[in-house]
Amino acid sequence: MISRYSRPEMQQIWTDEARFAVWFDIEASAAEAMAELGKIPQSAAENIRQRGTFDTSRILEIEKTTKHDVIAFLTDLADSIGEDSRFVHLGMTSSDVLDTCLAVQLSRAADLLLQGINRVLAALKARAHEHKNTMCIGRSHGMHAEPTSMGLKFAGHYAEFIRNRTRMLTARAEISTCALSGAVGNFAHLSPQVEARVAEKLGLQVETVSTQVIPRDRHAAFFATLGIIAAGIERFVVEVRHMQRTEVGEAEEAFGEGQKGSSAMPHKRNPVLSENLTGLSRLIRSYVSPALENVILWHERDISHSSVERVIAPDATIALDFALQRLGSMIENLVIFPERCSENLARSRGLYASQQILLHLVSLGITREDAYPMVQKPAMRAWQDSKDFQQCLLDDSTIRQHLDTEAIATFFDLTRYTRHLDVLFGRIFA
Repeated sequence: MISRYSRPEMQQIWTDEARFAVWFDIEASAAEAMAELGKIPQSAAENIRQRGTFDTSRILEIEKTTKHDVIAFLTDLADSIGEDSRFVHLGMTSSDVLDTCLAVQLSRAADLLLQGINRVLAALKARAHEHKNTMCIGRSHGMHAEPTSMGLKFAGHYAEFIRNRTRMLTARAEISTCALSGAVGNFAHLSPQVEARVAEKLGLQVETVSTQVIPRDRHAAFFATLGIIAAGIERFVVEVRHMQRTEVGEAEEAFGEGQKGSSAMPHKRNPVLSENLTGLSRLIRSYVSPALENVILWHERDISHSSVERVIAPDATIALDFALQRLGSMIENLVIFPERCSENLARSRGLYASQQILLHLVSLGITREDAYPMVQKPAMRAWQDSKDFQQCLLDDSTIRQHLDTEAIATFFDLTRYTRHLDVLFGRIFA
């Protein structure tokens, strides 16, 4: 991932140095486990842990010849350990190191992603309560529908990110899996006890059946979770982009001192953060498909998944980490315009009350089939002639046969649209 969309905390997880450090920890932990089980001398395990060092640049240079990164690593590591290096990687295969390392990296990445989700949740909760009673027009199909609360909009996205947090926790648990089971996963040259002890040291669970590689359904589920979270990000920012449109103007991304919106038009204040997050969300979701394709491997294993994961693992986690932090900041600083919300609500000229009137007529014993055109006629007159809906109702002789002036007025009371907010907020923020 390019540095523009990378945070150092997440980027560091995917450096060569960090990767080789995890490889060394796996190898040293395996040696310690074998020593505890009496399979190798205790002094050898201690020597491996204490004397083992690696040179990243040298490993990469050796790999140019070996065409095998794990062998290059082991070759470099052996020089620092000496004779006891014969106990390194004992009974293991490359995928034991690679897959277990990837599990460590993805679990660490998940922890940072959870921090980002928590920031988004805190921001959404704060804005939801801040604007709980800020009335605005609700829309369906992009058209004015019925009044709602701006705070309820934020609360709905909060509920979604609570689900995303649960998904991320589940994905982290599923991906945090260790496999040290040998060439075809049957522990022919290594005890399952070694795997169990290494897994415990690394904070992982043991893989049930590894067939040399950890089954990629775990990874597919992880990247699918990232894709769903990215979709949730885009769902929110598309709403922001809509609200910032000149014709709507109910919200706006913070516009800093000295910021410029256009190279050509000095007046522009564009939703650049939201558009950026829309693009990053598309990118993250695009990684789900290759992760699913990786599930299918030949026989015990092949490495068709490897090149894919070397790209999507760092890129997807780095991009989502950046996106979550940017989203959290954007929500924290989002400017809401309650007066514009009121203006847009007024532009409906009261048409939002049509369902209330329809339901009331039905409650009087009129069939829905008869009541619908009774309400639709004055509603269409208000729409087409730009007239006040309440006045159109008062002028309609058919409506007046069933509703008096006082009854009609009650249908335009906005409080009826917010009377259950406490119940909804209780459900969402319980």
